[in-house]
Amino acid sequence: MRSRSNSGVRLDGYARLVQQTILCYQNPVTGLLSASHEQKDAWVRDNIYSILAVWGLGMAYRKNADRDEDKAKAYELEQNVVKLMRGLLQCMMRQVHKVEKFKHTQSTKDSLHAKYNTATCSTVVGDDQWGHLQVDATSLFLLFLAQMTASGLRIIFTLDEVAFVQNLVFYIEAAYKVADYGMWERGDKTNQGIPELNASSVGMAKAALEAIDELDLFGAHGGRKSVIHVLPDDVEHCQSILFSMLPRASTSKEIDAGLLSIISFPAFAVEDMNLVNVTKNEIISKLQGRYGCCRFLRDGYKTPREDPNRLHYDPAELKLFENIECEWPVFWTYFIIDGVFNGDAVQVQEYREALEGILIRGKNGIHLVPELYAIPPNKVDEEYKNPHTVDRVPLGKLPHLWGQSLYILSSLLAEGFLATGEIDPLNRRFSTSVKPDVVVQVTVLAENNHIKDLLRKHGVNVQSIADIHPIRVQPGRILSHIYAKLGRNKNMKLSGRPYRHIGVLGTSKLYVIRNQIFTFTPQFTDQHHFYLALDNEMIVEMLRIELAYLCTCWRMTGRPTLTFPITHTMLTNDGSDIHSAVLSTIRKLEDGYFGGARVKLGSLSEFLTTSFYTYLTFLDPDCDEKLFNDDSEGSFSPDSDLGGYLEDTYNQVTESEDELDQYINHLLQSTSSKCYLPPLSKKTEDSHVFSAIHSTRDILSVMAKAKGLEIPFVPMTLPTKVLSAHRKSLNLVDSPQPLLNKAPEDDFQWPRDDHGDVDCDKLVEQLKDCSNLQDQADILYILYVIKGPSWDTNLSGQHGVTVHNLLSELYGKAGLNQEWGLIRYISGLLRKKVEVLAEACTDLLSHQKQLTVGLPPEPREKTISAPLPPEELTKLIYEASGQDISIAVLTQEIVVYLAMYVRAQPSLFVEMLRLRIGLIIQVMATELARSLNCSGEEASESLMNLSPFDMKNLLHHILSGKEFGVERSVRPIHSSTSSPAISIHEVGHTGVTKTERSGINRLRSEMKQMTRRFSADEQLFSVSQAVASSAHSSKSAVNHAPRLLSSPPPRVVVSECCCCPSRAPTSSLTPKDLNRDPAPHPRPLAHRRQTLAGITSAGGSGRASGYAGGGWTEPSTGSPWDSTRRCGRSFRSPRVGFQGRVT
Repeated sequence: MRSRSNSGVRLDGYARLVQQTILCYQNPVTGLLSASHEQKDAWVRDNIYSILAVWGLGMAYRKNADRDEDKAKAYELEQNVVKLMRGLLQCMMRQVHKVEKFKHTQSTKDSLHAKYNTATCSTVVGDDQWGHLQVDATSLFLLFLAQMTASGLRIIFTLDEVAFVQNLVFYIEAAYKVADYGMWERGDKTNQGIPELNASSVGMAKAALEAIDELDLFGAHGGRKSVIHVLPDDVEHCQSILFSMLPRASTSKEIDAGLLSIISFPAFAVEDMNLVNVTKNEIISKLQGRYGCCRFLRDGYKTPREDPNRLHYDPAELKLFENIECEWPVFWTYFIIDGVFNGDAVQVQEYREALEGILIRGKNGIHLVPELYAIPPNKVDEEYKNPHTVDRVPLGKLPHLWGQSLYILSSLLAEGFLATGEIDPLNRRFSTSVKPDVVVQVTVLAENNHIKDLLRKHGVNVQSIADIHPIRVQPGRILSHIYAKLGRNKNMKLSGRPYRHIGVLGTSKLYVIRNQIFTFTPQFTDQHHFYLALDNEMIVEMLRIELAYLCTCWRMTGRPTLTFPITHTMLTNDGSDIHSAVLSTIRKLEDGYFGGARVKLGSLSEFLTTSFYTYLTFLDPDCDEKLFNDDSEGSFSPDSDLGGYLEDTYNQVTESEDELDQYINHLLQSTSSKCYLPPLSKKTEDSHVFSAIHSTRDILSVMAKAKGLEIPFVPMTLPTKVLSAHRKSLNLVDSPQPLLNKAPEDDFQWPRDDHGDVDCDKLVEQLKDCSNLQDQADILYILYVIKGPSWDTNLSGQHGVTVHNLLSELYGKAGLNQEWGLIRYISGLLRKKVEVLAEACTDLLSHQKQLTVGLPPEPREKTISAPLPPEELTKLIYEASGQDISIAVLTQEIVVYLAMYVRAQPSLFVEMLRLRIGLIIQVMATELARSLNCSGEEASESLMNLSPFDMKNLLHHILSGKEFGVERSVRPIHSSTSSPAISIHEVGHTGVTKTERSGINRLRSEMKQMTRRFSADEQLFSVSQAVASSAHSSKSAVNHAPRLLSSPPPRVVVSECCCCPSRAPTSSLTPKDLNRDPAPHPRPLAHRRQTLAGITSAGGSGRASGYAGGGWTEPSTGSPWDSTRRCGRSFRSPRVGFQGRVT
């Protein structure tokens, strides 16, 4: 018998320590670890951390085995790990119904439980009796499931278990917008059962999603059916939110020692090394003591002043725990492991020595890690006055299994028994490594040959969709439907991935489905979702943002490939040319840089070898999941699927068409809108059904009266009567100009039946012959109010033609005609919602901003202080908007724009505490009223009729305090909107727009050329005068010279500046004036400062609905802050924009 080596002896010592301190608590049936001999419950998080020492010791034995007994010991330890992981899996699978429900509701009552009965795997407390929603615990399970599987352990046995794990991925993939109770199960710092967004949960979810992506859960024995799929956009959302939150742990917690598990082992979730160091230093400086680290500031757990008989604290109780928080030795084990991973021997040595000094000696001299060290009750006041001076006593569990396990694991690493790569086989430790620059591959595809020819005329050679066969092109929404098949399992009644928006990272990959290559167009170009994609300028802006996003966030091997379709909606109104914004964008893409992103423009065939591929093997023919195996495919939400612009490409279906082709065609046809309404006519002599109607707002204001019933008033824009009644609170300034005469209400005529009610059947008959967009909208609105959206109109004898179907068709027509006010209104009727609304709200909340929707006062104005599920968030916005459904839609739009700016330009939001969307909309309308010198009613209608791109620009100018000009233009004669078409432009120091400055410069150049010509003519005249001796010739020459300057100089039309309504709209410029440098134009921004003051104040019930109380201050009234002084003190921002207000 060979003698034991020194390493073998040391490992045997650790094996005895593991057996006596950890494995002795393992249940022989379930494999779960009880918290202690007295407390039999098994916490998910504690169990996973507690088994890490066993996992590490097993690998150390396998690595250093010099006898057969050592190999047997390694196998035994590894099987203990497998048993515990499978025990936790069984606990979760018994709550499979909660996993299925939580994917859709994200409610705290539908979450997996945080602790289970050790002996039976059953639950121990009710759904609402504990803070069960702890996303980090489920994420930690998935992270180590992936790490342990990669290390060679076989934990998952069946395909049913694979499907369940895939649904656990769906359970945590929305962690960036889920408020939970966090690592310490208490939620908000006040410990009153209030969930909040926690950086520890978001970071652990990000790590788990990255680790398990494309992992085969059967290991070396698996196949394509056992591979887990993760969408990269969910990972990046977590990364973005985490980056914006750190070093703060949550809204209520300034810092949390639990973040050590996020910035270092095991998650390694932060990619910015500077942010890692900042967070680590914050923990050390604010939380570290003589016995470990506090969990967070004012943590009352097990302090002498805490009442152990109450689950929650009183509102003002936190002050009692200041400076007397308990200190936890477990966090020093994180510092030891972190030092090993970073190669910092000094840090490892310091914390090992400090930890050895506070360990408790147990039986046989074994070292035990206590749960925490607390202040003795009789020395609380002394510690409060002089922190970190009183000797503490150990309390809680002994040993603390979580801390004991990490202590053993850190010792194995520090002594060289384990390498860092062995407990991190998926290489998460390299997350902070420098990433190479990303070049985005962009391929432009023409929808048809006509568009291809139009582009060729401009020197742009592209392929059409038909040219790239056999590569298939589909809109991004089809990919969402395909991924809905992932993870379905009838045995466990799992429906798979919910239908969710797929971001640009997901659509920038090439997909292989049944040996066919697919590329998907990004969803921001899909016009069948929210109406932002109906604006070509907005599409171009989104393209610029998404390309920059790809350059920053792409983490996969290979290059991203973005397919940009040029469709018929991107043509000019007459269809004879490409929209100028789209054409100029393609020109910029050809240069290789666009919006700061490196791009390469080319054909799709050129990019096949350099792109990233994903194989969707769950759709293979031999997989159990069939494409047409359920009834859910035909039930699509009407607001998210209204058609496919690529449908014509796949209409050529042959008899040999396979199941995949049939499935895709089924999706396209099921989501396409049918044409029921008569075509629109653009003739000016078209008669209206209601001859007196000039705008939709007119008919909406009297609709209830027309029916003669108690019908709630649903105005399209800010309504006339409501606007007048609240004009003072809105601070809208009336124009001295007379308003246009509106049609009297008595002029409205509608067909009535024998009982005097509106005859809906006759309205439908009128609809058949109605070729005016506005009249179609009027009739459909009446039918919507009286009959409801599900009423079958039987239009033209066709059954199933509901009011909802007709509104959907009308929505598309309004989009083609760029009738933005009507588009927003129909969107409200259809209850459309922005696909990324929840993500946008979370972006704002993660930057420590509160959000309110609706107009004050409360309860109409709703405050959003924590992430909400998408459906609940949409419902809240519609409730807060009251009867004004257009405002509800515009609120969603504004939230999306604010989220764009808070990501790209966070400096715009400095000193903002609360973003009040309702008041922001009022400010925007008021600014238009001032710049257009019109009434508030016309300004509100003009606001609603702004294109999304102009709406976004107006919001940016108001946030930044920059001057902006409003340009009026005449709408087409067939337009149904009575307000003028306007656009928002930036104004420079001269008070004119960029377009006008370029025109002035061009005119200046022409005038200089005229001056040179005049000088040349003058020289010729001098020569002729010197040669000629005739007085008559001299007189003729002199009379000829002034004729060059006799014609009046051109007039330059300058748009009216929004801040100077009194400024002349035109100016006569002479050559002398043009050659002189213009004097800088004053920037009277006082009125906008006053408007915005208080909109983001911390309080929600300020005077004048959050405004600066005293109303508007004109530029000529001296100090621009007089109005603010009248209502209270304000802390003045160094820039123009929002201010906080102290009342």
